[in-house]
Amino acid sequence: MHAIRRIISEDPVRSRFQISKIVCQRLGWLKPDGGPKDMSCRVALLRMQDDGLLQLPPPRNCGRSGKPCRITFTPRTLPGPSVVEPVHRMGRLCLSRVDSKDQSRLWNEYIQRYHYLGYAPLPGAQIRYFVHAENQPLALLGFSAAAWKTAPRDDFIGWSPAQRQRNLHLVVNNSRFLVLPWISSKNLASKILSTAARRLPDDWMKTYNYSPILIESFVQTDKFAGTCYKAANWQKVGVTKGRGKRDRHNLYAVPKKDIWVYPLCKNFKERLLI
Repeated sequence: MHAIRRIISEDPVRSRFQISKIVCQRLGWLKPDGGPKDMSCRVALLRMQDDGLLQLPPPRNCGRSGKPCRITFTPRTLPGPSVVEPVHRMGRLCLSRVDSKDQSRLWNEYIQRYHYLGYAPLPGAQIRYFVHAENQPLALLGFSAAAWKTAPRDDFIGWSPAQRQRNLHLVVNNSRFLVLPWISSKNLASKILSTAARRLPDDWMKTYNYSPILIESFVQTDKFAGTCYKAANWQKVGVTKGRGKRDRHNLYAVPKKDIWVYPLCKNFKERLLI
């Protein structure tokens, strides 16, 4: 803790982003590919600040009001033509990675405009996709770092806290999944999930030099039944307790969510228990 406070006090003009990078470098908090765990570090720093252990500089990503900047909606994300044909009558589904600033802004704008959770930066290692069929945008997907701890998933895997800490990077969270509101195609969502599960390991390997073993997703129970996950052969392993990830004192209730998982290899438990 003293080392982190010293890093914060060394330079009063450092941003939170810069502080997290330096903390990762000095404390050896690195991902399997050697890069800094800066997003996880920032979450930890916010928890320490909430507990009164340190004081971070104010966030810089805000407007004159001090509130986070809003994403401006543009004509690029206006509703497109309605699609009602079933997925087997569509052309081949194409998943294209978000790999440029322009695509990133467009993905963020769609998510902010049409996803019930809106846009927020995805934590840790991540890959985002657009889904098209014959140049028609259909859906968006986002995969990112797994939840640090959730009892139903951890019980399902059967790992110890030490094994979880060692192997959590092998679990990836399907943190955003949006089928655009004007798309009403039977079986499309489950088809997209199956296609993404086949595509993701190779893309993750190319980007981070390792392949994930398990995908997880959290489905809000008062809004969705998780039907598409079930149809794509995901397994429901439990329900969250209804607490936020930074709420360790049962002060803030959040909606409960079903926890779904999808193994990416047959011996996933054996590999996660190493």
